Amino acid sequence: MKKFNLVAGKGGRIVALCLRSLLLVSMLLSGYSSARAAAQTPQSAPRVSLDVQNAAIITVFQSIQQQTDYSFVYNTSDIDTERRVTVSAHDEALTSVLDRLFAGFDIAYTLRDKHIVLSRKAPSPAAASAVHNGVSGTVKDDKGMPLIGATVLLKGTTVGVAVDLDGNFSLPQAKPGDVLEISLIGYTKQEIPVTGAVTSLAVVMHEDNEVLDAVVVTALGIKRKEKALTYNVQEVSGSIVNTVKDANFMNSLSGKIAGLQINASASGAGGSTRVVMRGVKSLNGDNNALYVVDGIPLPSLRSKQTEGIYETPDGGDYEGIASINPEDIESMSVLTGATAAALYGSQGANGVILITTKRGEEGRVRVNYSNSTTFSSPFVMPKFQNTYGTDLNSPSMSWGEKLAKPSSYDPKDFFQTGFDETNAIGITAGTKRNQTYFSAASVNTRGIIPNNVYNRYNFSLRNTTALIEDKLTLDLGASYMKQYSRNPLIQGIYHNPLIGVYLFPRGDDISKYQVYERYNPSLGYSEQFWGLEFINGVENPYWVVNREIFENNMQRYTFNATLKWDVFDWLSLTGRVRTDNMVMNYTRKIYASSNTLFASEYGNYLNHTSRHSNLYADALLSIDKSFWENAFSVQFNFGASLTDDRNALTGYEGHLAGIPNKFTYNNIVSSDLNTLPMEDNYHDQNQAIYATLQLGWKGMLYLDATFRNEWASQLAFTDQLNIFYPSVGLSAVISSMADLSKAGISFLKVRASYAEVGNPPQRFITGANYAIKNGVITTQTYAPASHLRPERTKSFEVGMNAKFLGNKIWLDATYYDTNTYNQLFLYDAPPSTGYKQSYLNAGKVNNWGVEAVAGYKNTWGDFAWSTSFNFSLNRNKIRELVPEGTIDPVTGAEVSLPEVNMDYGGYRVKLRPGGSIGDFYVTGLKTDDQGQIYVDPNGGTVTIDPDTWIYAGNTDARYRMGWNNQFSWKGISLGVLVDARIGGRGVSVTQALMDRFGVSQASADAREAGGIRISEKQTISGVKEFYANSGDGMGMLSQYVYDMTNVRLRELTLGYDLPSSWFNDKIRATVSLVGRNLFMFYNKAPFDPEVTASTSTYYQNLDFFMQPSVRTIGFSVRLQF
Repeated sequence: MKKFNLVAGKGGRIVALCLRSLLLVSMLLSGYSSARAAAQTPQSAPRVSLDVQNAAIITVFQSIQQQTDYSFVYNTSDIDTERRVTVSAHDEALTSVLDRLFAGFDIAYTLRDKHIVLSRKAPSPAAASAVHNGVSGTVKDDKGMPLIGATVLLKGTTVGVAVDLDGNFSLPQAKPGDVLEISLIGYTKQEIPVTGAVTSLAVVMHEDNEVLDAVVVTALGIKRKEKALTYNVQEVSGSIVNTVKDANFMNSLSGKIAGLQINASASGAGGSTRVVMRGVKSLNGDNNALYVVDGIPLPSLRSKQTEGIYETPDGGDYEGIASINPEDIESMSVLTGATAAALYGSQGANGVILITTKRGEEGRVRVNYSNSTTFSSPFVMPKFQNTYGTDLNSPSMSWGEKLAKPSSYDPKDFFQTGFDETNAIGITAGTKRNQTYFSAASVNTRGIIPNNVYNRYNFSLRNTTALIEDKLTLDLGASYMKQYSRNPLIQGIYHNPLIGVYLFPRGDDISKYQVYERYNPSLGYSEQFWGLEFINGVENPYWVVNREIFENNMQRYTFNATLKWDVFDWLSLTGRVRTDNMVMNYTRKIYASSNTLFASEYGNYLNHTSRHSNLYADALLSIDKSFWENAFSVQFNFGASLTDDRNALTGYEGHLAGIPNKFTYNNIVSSDLNTLPMEDNYHDQNQAIYATLQLGWKGMLYLDATFRNEWASQLAFTDQLNIFYPSVGLSAVISSMADLSKAGISFLKVRASYAEVGNPPQRFITGANYAIKNGVITTQTYAPASHLRPERTKSFEVGMNAKFLGNKIWLDATYYDTNTYNQLFLYDAPPSTGYKQSYLNAGKVNNWGVEAVAGYKNTWGDFAWSTSFNFSLNRNKIRELVPEGTIDPVTGAEVSLPEVNMDYGGYRVKLRPGGSIGDFYVTGLKTDDQGQIYVDPNGGTVTIDPDTWIYAGNTDARYRMGWNNQFSWKGISLGVLVDARIGGRGVSVTQALMDRFGVSQASADAREAGGIRISEKQTISGVKEFYANSGDGMGMLSQYVYDMTNVRLRELTLGYDLPSSWFNDKIRATVSLVGRNLFMFYNKAPFDPEVTASTSTYYQNLDFFMQPSVRTIGFSVRLQF
């Protein structure tokens, strides 16, 4: 068991001092606030001061908005903003000022949340009981809330009414042929014709987020105006991952966000996802994005990933974010750049995805129910032959004679139709001071491989209470998740049924092996039935899925609390705490008569239990104040945080003793070398202080600066215990400086920013550690790395945000350049040092690229169309590894490390200066002096060359793009998403072995053609002999390198909103047909390039009988009560 000391010295004292200081400030402010409260009513309205003489009323609106943070909401057709007014007030209540301002006008106002809703007054209608014509009805938002202040007008007239507090309206003057205009700022205007057949309307209005200044959630949950941001942030609603659902909702973001590279794990439902932003930066560290929920970072909980070609790692494939219920998501903000994520320090070095969850809402009890049912089948698979039979001399191969009748065997028949059923319910209710949200969801999935199962159940509860109205708010939440998975196959030689399925000889009968076991009376148990030999370790595929069982049971529960004190309207204090606990039990049961590579004659049993606990706490002081008649604004935040992460794994593994298939600890051979007790613990802690400052000038210039100083336990025993992260940014809203409307420009902003973030080294390596095995202490083989520095990334970005033609067209573009220093290297130390290996900081990796989004949306009567196109490119280059002449400060040895190689058979990952992360090399065939493949003139054969490595390419895409379209017409909606990946290379060992065993379509085509053409001038007539060079599949991978370019129809949805009148206006219902991966427009690889066997950094696009991706088709139903 390994141990280390937490950094609880200087850093811990500083964080504790900061927390105490925040508490002291809050106490002092509390006293001051209480003194003021004695002279004020608890619920006093905002107060304003004005001195305006014959000025346009719009200037009064702006002054009130800057003093109170209330925004005016109105239709420009209702309000003459150039009307001249005179008003004087000194520290008067807002309502009093508004009463005098609109005295004598035909304008009514309503205060709603932080909005002053203006509407045109209408003549009092006659009593409804006397009306025989006209229309009446309700106006509500898409969540069923009344839209107070909305106006209903007869188009082309001044006749109209304002909606009342319950959302009702009555317009007796309306007659058939008239058109109603329903409008409210912040919502899309609607026009509804009046017919004699309908006199009662239920109008549902949808938000138009571009009418008001958009506010986005940034780091630490801080909300800022979009125009004030100095860096790139892309915000999307939660519906983006709930239209076509996936068990891991992150897969539903593929192709929808610029700069977001998403690769789903081949393990299937509930597996992890590789999410990389702006390229791979760390040679040895984690390169996946950080997830933050409601301002609090989540622990990764990512399982160990596949490395090489042998098997799926014990424990299966999972990650923390995959267990979240997507129906709980309100919105997401994607922070692709270092500046946006700098406040998260080492955790945010690879970008951040901020998730804001739903909370209760004021109003009656509302229930939302959704069901998604989809069916899946293999999407991209290799091409098989069925025209040549079994080789009589090699019964496991299909190099026999051509069959008189094509074989009926099809490997696709092994797969079953998978299905995924997701049910979710959400309940919300509340009063003005107390709101509650409850949700429950189930995900039940059957994979395409028999006996692959994934089930998950989620429950969450959230309550928000105003303990002191408009002053003190308490937000409490709890969640529970239970998950079960069985046999999540990724790829590899062992425990993989696809090898036997794909290579099965075409002249044999698969049905006899479907009864995969035979009872042996002499042994007293059933044995595996299998008579074929492919590669050592390959077994009957039906035995593998039914008698080699990998099960994972997981439970996770979280509790969180947020207390916010609004001391003044410009000052608040917030404290947050969250505990996240997970218990996982993983078992592997291999039955008697399995291959003796991984079991005794009686079987093998593994049982591991992992317990993980994560505690996060922070305190934040926030100031948002304007000066000089709101010309100058200041937004300041100062806080401190603590993250404590603990993990304990215990268990055992061993061959079974005398009782076959009795999977218990007491039936394990304790003295066997294969019996392995397991204990692995770690305890990480991170303490930090941070601050942000934003200065604004007249809503057109913004200067941003942040700092974070953190103390990470991974730096224990080094001479630098803290890491400092600064950032600075500047944005200029050009459209606020000059009138660009004549050029058709509605909004234009340019921005630039610089930031530094980084990663601490891996745990345990900075101090002396000693392993204990069988009571014996073993000496560590590497030198304690007390000299290490944290890995550091310096990032610069510039960008622009523009909107045209009344916000119908928009364009966002960002250029970035990052350099990552202090990479971590492990090298072989000279014997004179007394250590076998030593760690060293060196190296520099550069990433630069472009992210861009362009879109258009418009409405023509009942028809609406919204389209967006996103584009991203990234270029990665290793500028430096270990410079020549570098001296290790610990050992004093000179270090020479011209390149780093990671080999698996004939596949090599190579890191070298001038190259890129993702470069890979393969072995191939011997060549002559002219570079042509050497063919023996006597035998006409070729020979492999295992000592020559050929550069095959880079696994990363050159470009990524997505085109998303949304159409709607009279309740019918259509969504189409097409995405593309251009460039990148990969290899398929699957294709190589299929060729060798004669089961591929390529091998049949070569036999039909009388040989294999290996160049324009060279043809090999011995097809079988040529493919035999593949050996175990890795022998001549140079022949199996593929372009990873692909273009696909990623998502397609067709929905219809059922008329609420069908349900007496009590239920709103939407039904949809949904599909994912419906069609591949272009792909030359024999596997799906967007699926990965590993969600870590290396071994991308390496296919070794990888589980195929799936095409899903199904339907969804949404109900709102």
